[in-house]
Amino acid sequence: MNHGKPKIHFHFLSAFLVSLCLFLSPWRVNGQEFKFTTDRKQQTISFSLIKNLIIIPIYINGKGPFDFVLDTGVNPMLVTDSTLKESLKVPYVRNVKIGGYGNFDGVDAFLGATNVTIGEAEGENIPTVFLKNDVLSLSGHVGKKIYGLIGFNFFNSFVVKINYSYKSLRFTSPEKKTKPKGEKIPIELFENKPYVKLDIVQAGLGTRTIRTLVDCGASHPISLESLALKPFPLPKFTIQANLGNGLTGPINGRMGRIEHLKLGSFVLNDVLANYPEYRIDSVAKQERNANLGAEILGRFNITYDYRNLCMYLKKNERFNHPFEHDMAGIELYTESGPPSRTIISAIEPDSPAEQIGLKEGDEILTINFKKIDDYPMGEVGNILKAKNGYSVIIEIWRDKSFMIKLLKLKKRI
Repeated sequence: MNHGKPKIHFHFLSAFLVSLCLFLSPWRVNGQEFKFTTDRKQQTISFSLIKNLIIIPIYINGKGPFDFVLDTGVNPMLVTDSTLKESLKVPYVRNVKIGGYGNFDGVDAFLGATNVTIGEAEGENIPTVFLKNDVLSLSGHVGKKIYGLIGFNFFNSFVVKINYSYKSLRFTSPEKKTKPKGEKIPIELFENKPYVKLDIVQAGLGTRTIRTLVDCGASHPISLESLALKPFPLPKFTIQANLGNGLTGPINGRMGRIEHLKLGSFVLNDVLANYPEYRIDSVAKQERNANLGAEILGRFNITYDYRNLCMYLKKNERFNHPFEHDMAGIELYTESGPPSRTIISAIEPDSPAEQIGLKEGDEILTINFKKIDDYPMGEVGNILKAKNGYSVIIEIWRDKSFMIKLLKLKKRI
């Protein structure tokens, strides 16, 4: 058992990568479990999949439903909506500080315990952290109201199958005998989060076996952080990219490609990789090299079995899809309405968006003459990485005037 300070790691969205550490030296995460309230041993529920994130409805202290991101990289449960603490009437909360990589002053939060219901499974006294202010703005980045993230306590209570093909979540009591389908991959739990070893081949580096956090709440393919206590070496060709925003503000870094990634017997080729610029001492102490995200995990249907320290992978229809980065170079943020507004929150340097004069703060009204609100969630992102050379007509609102821009997509990495 690890008796160091428990830590929380939250990683989500390739355009929104966050890592938090909880400095609570006297506090320990107890293994609070979920159990079915009836005689059932198994249940299947549907989930929404937006920007590779699994979003499920949960109830807290009998109220809800609240949409939460299901995240293997989270422990304990995090409530990002600052208004929920009072409405849920959580007793005995205390002030704590949480901070991100390179930010050791932290931000204000509260620690308490809540009763949580997922489907017909209930968990009592689940350790819960409430942000004092919603500094993460998850809802704006996802385009849907999100109240927080939940992970370890749920995964540790069941054998959990995530079927990305059908957007279904099946959770089974450990005492029910099951035969998961797929290739068995050993995992280890470190600070209540799953880790695997995999091989990568990178130009100039050769083949390396690395230890990675399995993080279904991160929408990137893989984020390569450290190697031999130094920043992970870059491949020959990279681009400056928006890797996200966290408690410390924008996360700077570069994006490149690795030639091959091998997980078990599965091999993925020409994989996009993030190379974030972290303070190396703040990632090296996590004893990991990388963060494996949902752009890779989502190419499998996965069964997680924490108690037997393994997961099962079965590739799905997305397995052979090419890895593509946004070919416009913009990051979008949705302001809740009514009416809602879609704002450009960041523009990558020397990108097609920058070259045609798009600016941070521009409001996007239409794409290809179709109102932005009429697109399904996630569809705009697909349009902006559709095809090299593809032209997109964008209407924006800036300084009380309308503008129309012709954006020609370009594969930059």
